[in-house]
Amino acid sequence: MRACWERLGLPGLIDVHTHFMPERVLRKVWAYFDSFGASGTVEWPITYRHEEERRVALLGEFGVRAFTSMLYPHKAGMAEWLNGWSVEFARRTPGCLHTATFYPEPGADRYVREAVEAGARVFKSHVQVGAYDPNDPLLDGVWGLLAEAGVPVVMHCGSGPEPGKHTGPEPVARLLARHPRLRIVVAHMGMPEYAEFFALAERYDEVRLDTTMAFTDFSEGLMPFPEAELGHLADLGDRVLLGSDFPNIPYPYVHQLESLERLGLGDAWLRGVLYGNAARVFGVE
Repeated sequence: MRACWERLGLPGLIDVHTHFMPERVLRKVWAYFDSFGASGTVEWPITYRHEEERRVALLGEFGVRAFTSMLYPHKAGMAEWLNGWSVEFARRTPGCLHTATFYPEPGADRYVREAVEAGARVFKSHVQVGAYDPNDPLLDGVWGLLAEAGVPVVMHCGSGPEPGKHTGPEPVARLLARHPRLRIVVAHMGMPEYAEFFALAERYDEVRLDTTMAFTDFSEGLMPFPEAELGHLADLGDRVLLGSDFPNIPYPYVHQLESLERLGLGDAWLRGVLYGNAARVFGVE
């Protein structure tokens, strides 16, 4: 595991897409992935189905120096409670980048502002699970605030693993047309709409992409990365950040690193993706 980044001369890894949330919420998330296998869709075993303390310790053993607590609501009235949990988790967990979230509801701009003032360094938006249009008028104040504050938002907006009513590049394109300075990190490289989200990253300087589950054997069997886009991926190297989806992955953590290395885009590209790019975004020394 550590050999993957030690040979590059890195001090470790920065993973911008890891999930920590209240236990009863996380267990519902795990049940969702378990249902894939039960329905015969695809087997999705949770490789790191451990208690919270062990999961945090594992990231340290892997060499992850900074990580997130990606959490997200699926209904109104939930986001502010999650934010209260996440601020405490960040305080008690060395290496965690204080993460917050939101939902299109009255008061969202208020509790997002409170989260930013409390030191939130990254937000999570899950368009698929939340089943909301990012252009919902109830979020206008939120996007304006986050654009002004320069706080990144990791957004699950691609149509994998299952499409939603508002997934895909078109809603995000409309959002960026109104807020071009938004620091959106497109989760999962936007799979399966890779090319369309790459085009948005080329158009908007603050758009980034995370590698979560992309290029792995698991994802390549379901939503393969188009070989024709490899050149674009190389060109966007300073905008690509390591993400893993830990602990909700159906393979060992090291496989994500190996999948990036076998792309053959070079050591300099890997150094940026595994550490340098996120270090600049989040001010990690």
